[in-house]
Amino acid sequence: MLTIDGVTVRLGGRTILERASATVPVGARVGLIGRNGAGKSTLMKALIGEIEPDAGEISKPSRARIGYIAQEAPSGNMTPEEVVLASATERAALLEELETCTDMDRMGDVHDRLLAIDAYSAPARAAKILSGLGFDEVMQQRPVESFSGGWKMRIALGALLFSEPDILLLDEPSNHLDLEATLWLENFLRFYPATLVVISHERDLLNKVVDHILHLQGGELTLYPGGYDAFEKQRAERAAQLAAAKASQDAQRARLQDYVARNSARASTAKQAQSRAKMLARMQPIAALMEDPTLSFDFPDPEELRSPMITLDQAAVGYGEAPPILRRLNFRIEADDRIALLGRNGNGKTTLARLLASQLEPAEGEVNAPGRLKVGYFTQYQVEELAGEDTPLDLMTRAMEGGAQGAIRAQLGRFGFSGSRAQTRVDKLSGGERARLALALITRDAPHLLILDEPTNHLDVDAREALIQALNGYTGAVILISHDRHMVELTADRLVLVDGGTAREYAGSMQDYIDFVLGRKPSRESRRGGAGKQRGSRSRDTADEIRTAKSELAKAEKEVVRLTADLEKLDAMILEHSNQSGAKMQDTLRARAEAVDVLAIAEEKWLAAGTALEDIEQG
Repeated sequence: MLTIDGVTVRLGGRTILERASATVPVGARVGLIGRNGAGKSTLMKALIGEIEPDAGEISKPSRARIGYIAQEAPSGNMTPEEVVLASATERAALLEELETCTDMDRMGDVHDRLLAIDAYSAPARAAKILSGLGFDEVMQQRPVESFSGGWKMRIALGALLFSEPDILLLDEPSNHLDLEATLWLENFLRFYPATLVVISHERDLLNKVVDHILHLQGGELTLYPGGYDAFEKQRAERAAQLAAAKASQDAQRARLQDYVARNSARASTAKQAQSRAKMLARMQPIAALMEDPTLSFDFPDPEELRSPMITLDQAAVGYGEAPPILRRLNFRIEADDRIALLGRNGNGKTTLARLLASQLEPAEGEVNAPGRLKVGYFTQYQVEELAGEDTPLDLMTRAMEGGAQGAIRAQLGRFGFSGSRAQTRVDKLSGGERARLALALITRDAPHLLILDEPTNHLDVDAREALIQALNGYTGAVILISHDRHMVELTADRLVLVDGGTAREYAGSMQDYIDFVLGRKPSRESRRGGAGKQRGSRSRDTADEIRTAKSELAKAEKEVVRLTADLEKLDAMILEHSNQSGAKMQDTLRARAEAVDVLAIAEEKWLAAGTALEDIEQG
């Protein structure tokens, strides 16, 4: 059992954790969540002993092995396979002992122990983990030093998973992964046999992997049973209860204050007034659940642009004199498209994005786009480069050179940088705030096309939901590269697979692609291969019909999601004011009844759109 008992941690004069307490049962699978900057990583460091609490204590089983990724990525001439195998320290020590051992009895004991810990199958297990994290056979034998920082962190993650600690601690493990590796990791963690505590903002992982949510807010911890969806429901109920309790306490406080004010000067009631004043002083304020009012994404809508927005005709793209990375690129981007690029890291997704953003010229073929097309291109490098003493206002003023002060502040306000927040030094902003600032900068001229390459890496769950809503309300086109499956499913109408040196429309659904990545079934393209050779290529008309049908299905699904969220808000309002009566409650109940009817119609349209797509695909 892992116990956190009244832990307080102060860093740089700021209290990060304050009397935080929680108990994690043995074998529990816990998702540690909280807003950016809440102190999740600080708590992790306290759990491994890297930070000593100022008060309280953390206790864990005395012989339990705790696993946590080191701050420094592995380096040197060892291969990824060797690094992963070396993480099994007992196996490595036994094999080393065996090389010099001359005592036959001891050799027998060593062999018995190696068999007991399944040491001889270790290379196969290491290879399987590395393969799941994106390393092919050739990559597994390359020196670690030849990999980039992101790939080195994958090696470190592979070594940690292979070592199978009794308590596995993971801090945003998917930040360096693509969608495919994220899916593999999620599947691996579902069957992890020991205690797991994972910091993650991936809604799917938090729903499918964990059985408890440990919520860190205001320096305190609260443990909720279930996954993230269950947590959200419980948090909404708790928020309503707190709001009701706070309203009751505020009313009581007002009555006491009024009594004290009216009766303190009168001798006959001064004693009672003094008693009530003491009662006021002892009354602990009930804090409402903290919500960040600056959590904001609002993309400016572009001027209308006729379709197609971009046309690729036998285009190829690469770098310098080297052979092109992608060839035979043939597709169109419409003015209202929502496209997700799929494929493992290294297959060329970012290269294609840079071609569409006009950062790379085609090596062959043509890329046609209207001259007035404006593109907003977001990458992690932009977030990392935002540093120093500049403020958001300084950066936006330079970016919108000559722009009116009102327009500059309005653009910052769209992304939560209003008032004094616009003049906060960038190096004082959190990673999530810098991501919002980068998005504000790239959309300052209302682009027709947004290209977002991993926009969620620094965003917590609530911020990701706000970004999804903003993208669904944006009237321009979106091209998305993301390992966040939840975001892809709720924003993308089209899937484009970047693989095998080209990019092509993916005929299946997102679930089909997930099943293919996890080896549950072959891709839809491969299943259709034999028949496709006999029939020849699908006609352009049919392909257009499928694309239109998929777009209609995605739009219908988004409408259902939106209406469901509206209904949940009405339910929360009814719960919050359940002790009230009168016209306001009746209006809310009528609004809910209407919302139910509208949702039912939207669900029928969604089902009909799905049936229409199936009919077209089946011929």
